[in-house]
Amino acid sequence: MRKFYIGALFLCAVGYSAQEIVWQKDIKSNTQDFLSQVTTTIDGQYLITGSSIQSKKLSTDSKQNNGYDFHLVKLNQQGEQAWEKYFAGSNHDFLSATVATQEGGFLLAGTSYSGKGLDKKDDSKGGSDLWLIRLNEFGDELWQKTLGTSADEEARAVIQTTDLGFFVAGNVQNSEKGYGSKDILIIKLDKSGKELSQSIFGGKGLDEVEKMIPTRDGGALLGIYSRSGINGSKKTENFGEGDYWIIKLNKEGKVEWEKNFGGKGDDHLRTLALTSTGFIIGGESRSERSGNKTLGIEEGTDLWLISLNEKGEEIWQKSYNIGNRDVLMGMSVLHGSDDKTSKGILLGGYTQAEGRIQTDDETFWMLYLDQNGNKQWRKHVKGESSKREERLSDIKLNRDGSIILAGTSAEELGKENWKIVKLGDKQIDQLIVKQDIKIYPNPVSDYAYVEIGFDFKEADILLYDMSGRELQSLKTKNKVTKINTQNLIQGAYLITIKTDTNKTANAKLIKK
Repeated sequence: MRKFYIGALFLCAVGYSAQEIVWQKDIKSNTQDFLSQVTTTIDGQYLITGSSIQSKKLSTDSKQNNGYDFHLVKLNQQGEQAWEKYFAGSNHDFLSATVATQEGGFLLAGTSYSGKGLDKKDDSKGGSDLWLIRLNEFGDELWQKTLGTSADEEARAVIQTTDLGFFVAGNVQNSEKGYGSKDILIIKLDKSGKELSQSIFGGKGLDEVEKMIPTRDGGALLGIYSRSGINGSKKTENFGEGDYWIIKLNKEGKVEWEKNFGGKGDDHLRTLALTSTGFIIGGESRSERSGNKTLGIEEGTDLWLISLNEKGEEIWQKSYNIGNRDVLMGMSVLHGSDDKTSKGILLGGYTQAEGRIQTDDETFWMLYLDQNGNKQWRKHVKGESSKREERLSDIKLNRDGSIILAGTSAEELGKENWKIVKLGDKQIDQLIVKQDIKIYPNPVSDYAYVEIGFDFKEADILLYDMSGRELQSLKTKNKVTKINTQNLIQGAYLITIKTDTNKTANAKLIKK
């Protein structure tokens, strides 16, 4: 059971010498809510997503139903609510994954048990289906799709690729085109939602996709928990009860390579990340040294990381023990100023005593490694026993070195509130390479984002043409600010920042 006492964490974090709570947001509810993910937008805001049963106070009679609905809350950079949205079908609908698009909006991917009606525009395909909804930055619907067959499909991950299209990953049970009890379903879409390809991967056992990340060549990397051997579409043999199964797809969704990693016990993949040389694979291991696992375990469940190059060849593997049962919740790679070198790896998770649900020794931790996986430091934020039901759901490292923690909190089961905390950490802040001003994307077509690297309370952003004529001027309190470049003609421009702390910075902007 993934459970961590976030309420205790928030109290302890205040007194921790290197950490401070920047802000905390409580999203109240009178019903049972499941928080699935925090998505950081390109302009430094946050989309909190999950599934909720709407209360009558929050919903209109036309949208009221007795099932779970997609629930979204967008927070600005200061943690204030920008908007809240629900998307409802007539039955249960669970929002599993969200991606912030390069255009400033979002694509939602969830599992739907609903037919046509309320917000859902397509009929059910049978069983559970994938329900995709494309939104703009204000939460307005641009398009939606229902994808599936007579079998049961469930959404697990969604990414945007370099061509501005999408890969959606999920699991399918007992499919006519499948291989085992549960297989991997991958669908490639263009930016308008048109389906370009669909593939099923799996062996004759159970295979579940846990994570998917975009690759630099426009493809995708899949991280799968596999209990299958060489059969079906699977070309790599399992070493134990459960293994890490990695599949690299090209931009068309075709398999480039696949790898299997594991020992004789159960090894459960949790997350993936891009590095300057390839990929980091992370999860939990119960295996002693066996199979292609070159490391043993110290106690209970240990963290197990594998570094791969872009061809899937192993560079190194490392194991870490923090407590009894260690659970990896998130992983971020810290890049150098050129975005082409990796400085280190930050892991976040919690430890739980084996066989206990509520305990006084649960601990949230952060572990920082160098680029070769060598431990540099570890921090604990200790939790305490609590009568309340609380659970940590997601952790994200921001570009500025701050951390977003998201979880649910309730005095009693069935009345879960969402609790979001932005945590500052001085030691992590020192690891982040910051530029006085950064513009992305650059060259730009319609919109650019201006990121200010130093501290300020208010700043002016000025846009000049190359003759020195001022074209735009706006005030901001945000670290990242969106500017409209649609009306600019092709060419070079200068952006200048002036802050209330008398700091200035300049950068060139190129309009396509």
